[in-house]
Amino acid sequence: MGGTVVEPAKHRLPANRHSLYAISGWLDEEVAELAIGKLGIFSFRRGLYVYVGSARRNLRARIGRHLRTEKTMRWHFDYLRPHLRIVGVDTFPGDEGECRLFRRLMEACGGTVPVRGFGSSDCGCEAHLFYVPRAADPIPAGVLAGGTGFPVYPIPQE
Repeated sequence: MGGTVVEPAKHRLPANRHSLYAISGWLDEEVAELAIGKLGIFSFRRGLYVYVGSARRNLRARIGRHLRTEKTMRWHFDYLRPHLRIVGVDTFPGDEGECRLFRRLMEACGGTVPVRGFGSSDCGCEAHLFYVPRAADPIPAGVLAGGTGFPVYPIPQE
């Protein structure tokens, strides 16, 4: 379900600076019961999901890991990732902070929180994953960036 993922061009992703990222993935079919680590078992509706994260060092490695489907499960996103068709990756400078970026993007996209605590174990946020309920198609690459931050890296589809 995850499709082929091609790592973004290495020269375009900042490797060693505090940066933020938003990974957009389309869930083609509902997932009735999915265990998300110690968080619990949840259902996920068909549609667009956006996961916001940060990397204090080596953004390229963090995003590359998140895009792979075969790996040791470490983060909440690792459990959902095999079910998603990745449609884009947006990167941002780290100054805004992961929590503020999450809220800004979720509001801009009209998103809702599908699972409380998803991706936010280390902060007080409701979550760092949002669902876009009215998305008939994936949000085109670049919409999330809103003209700020680093360039957008669309992921080629099979």
